[in-house]
Amino acid sequence: MSTSTSSTAAQHHIMGVYNRAPLAFERGRGARLFSTDGDEYLDCVAGIATDGLGHAHPVLVEALKTQGEKLWHVSNIYRIPEQEELADRLCAHSFADVVFFTNSGTEAIECALKTARKYHTANGQPERIEIFGFDGSFHGRSYAAVNASGNPSYVEGFGPRLPGYSQLTFGDHDALKAAIANPTTAAIIVEPVQGEGGARSIPEHCLVSLRALCDEHGVLLIYDEVQCGMGRTGKLFAYEWAAQDGGVGGEPHIMAVAKALGGGFPVGACLATTEAAKGMTVGVHGSTFGGNPLAMAVGKAAFDTINTDEILDNVKRVAGYFVQQLNGLKDRFPDIIVDIRGKGLLIGIKLIPNNREFMVLARDEKLLVAGGGDNCVRLLPPLNLTVEEASEAIAKLEQACEAARAAQNVVA
Repeated sequence: MSTSTSSTAAQHHIMGVYNRAPLAFERGRGARLFSTDGDEYLDCVAGIATDGLGHAHPVLVEALKTQGEKLWHVSNIYRIPEQEELADRLCAHSFADVVFFTNSGTEAIECALKTARKYHTANGQPERIEIFGFDGSFHGRSYAAVNASGNPSYVEGFGPRLPGYSQLTFGDHDALKAAIANPTTAAIIVEPVQGEGGARSIPEHCLVSLRALCDEHGVLLIYDEVQCGMGRTGKLFAYEWAAQDGGVGGEPHIMAVAKALGGGFPVGACLATTEAAKGMTVGVHGSTFGGNPLAMAVGKAAFDTINTDEILDNVKRVAGYFVQQLNGLKDRFPDIIVDIRGKGLLIGIKLIPNNREFMVLARDEKLLVAGGGDNCVRLLPPLNLTVEEASEAIAKLEQACEAARAAQNVVA
């Protein structure tokens, strides 16, 4: 039986919602993944920006083992001290006053959307339900999240669109101002650096202006930092690049984080100011698994390891190297690479050839990269990737570009 036929047969009990690559892994270490066939890959996907410290990081492994021998799960009807400790860390290092813990980024977004609408209800304005997002955005796969996202294909076939969700064109400032001034608008939701949408980064001054406009009209600003947060841009949170000393800068009222918050373990969080969360009272929201002791132990370990000068400075250093070298590849392969974009170690490479086909060429070189909108591939390596490993990734990308050029010449 061929490998592809065998792979298909092995998945016949799996719901067919993924277009999986014919590849499986049995172990990982740092930025390396080892396949069941015995091949070694350089991982610049990191579980889609989730394995922020790479695979099998000893600090996270020890935290998991230690907590696993003590207590896994209790209900949120009791105090969970580990939850309180991680919430204290998150609030001490962000704009937020309060946190709700979830299992995923989608759930954190769901909480953020509910928090925004509840805020206006608590203020006696229940008519303020409109949530405006942007084209190219991605906020998760739950029903509210796909309606808040900018990809129409995610809502087709699931019945009527949820009321109160609309998308704006990225960069259309007049439409954005009109949306914020709308008296029924509850919130604006945006990724400071888009992930799936093609690694588009919003300039810091635009985030500052966006916050000011929202404040002027009583609209809440929600940031989706599920992918771009937790050190990915070289600061703990991406919005910090737009922070201003001594006054309100580009920080949000509500923010969703996840992915690297658990270093690969399912942990998400919705952060908010006390004012923004005023409607989130007893009984209006909850979670069975969110914030359980096992997740919080790993989350604390991941947070404490990422939130260090060593890791954040490494992100800036390696990102700078990547951008320099990738622009060199762009100059050498203008028939392959159109643009280099993104921020920190959320890097987008906009291509001329099909991005999915390019991902296969990179995989042939034993390099794993992620797809993205606008015909991009994304580099989302662990935050502790070394410059030497980044150099190896560049060499593999160069070989992939050579292969893409050769394929184009054959077609021509």
